[in-house]
Amino acid sequence: MYDVLVIGGGPAGLSAALMLGRCRRRVLMCDLGEPRNRQSTALHGYLTRDGISPTEFNALGRAELTQYGVECRHAGVTGVVDTGSQYVATLSTGGKETARYLLIATGVIDDLPAIPGFHDCYGRCVFHCPYCDGWEQRDKKLAAFGVGAAVTGLALGLTTWSRDVIVLTHGARLDRRARARLDRNRVGVQEAEIERLEHDNGRLQVIAFADGARLERDALFFTTGQHPQSPIAIALGCQLTTKGTVNTSSRCETNVARVFVAGDASRDAQFVVVAAAEGVKAAVAINRALQQQEVHA
Repeated sequence: MYDVLVIGGGPAGLSAALMLGRCRRRVLMCDLGEPRNRQSTALHGYLTRDGISPTEFNALGRAELTQYGVECRHAGVTGVVDTGSQYVATLSTGGKETARYLLIATGVIDDLPAIPGFHDCYGRCVFHCPYCDGWEQRDKKLAAFGVGAAVTGLALGLTTWSRDVIVLTHGARLDRRARARLDRNRVGVQEAEIERLEHDNGRLQVIAFADGARLERDALFFTTGQHPQSPIAIALGCQLTTKGTVNTSSRCETNVARVFVAGDASRDAQFVVVAAAEGVKAAVAINRALQQQEVHA
């Protein structure tokens, strides 16, 4: 039996597995190699690793785990059952494994609209986070996609990186107050439905609207919601926040005993560096819980 089953091998899972391995815990990390940022060419904002590709970053992390005896498997976890004292996980490759604690670090999936070209540009010129990709799009022609207060806030935030920002609501109406705020900050609004994103191998060129209008843009940032990549946390009874992520404590604990969630699927800011830090916090909390059990025994 493992001390901890880490589900997900991105920055949060890798960081947690590293720390738990250094605590001499028996750790199994399962990962399918499908992180949220797999279509991105580079990750940013991580000191000493700014600009590295997500694939290379994760590979470097996995290589560091071997010296601490962490077992890594290219497998998904399709189901988990709580027996009361341990968790029994069913793997996509067949078979079952048991662990005393679970750390879910599978991240989230962005809810991309079903607009032709949107998915093709995702991670290349269509982004969800200005802090992650705004610098590379500075002073370019930008679009903010979404509805209501969310897209208003996104668009106004984007003016930090460019003064040429237009809101796209895809048929939804903005209220008078939101329009007034955008007008005062010289942010345009286009409420027509989008027919498609025209691009050259993932590089955005023109946004074509159903009414025949066309708008040249270099990049698009969106706020359309997200959901956990793995249903395991929900199936186990973990509570969600209004944003669709798992509600966790400052130590990454959930409302379910011996289940922790770290990374983008938790309540904190969604940055690679934060996900890695959350992994460490979760690992320390789990190790302390194990220590308490061992001391009492």
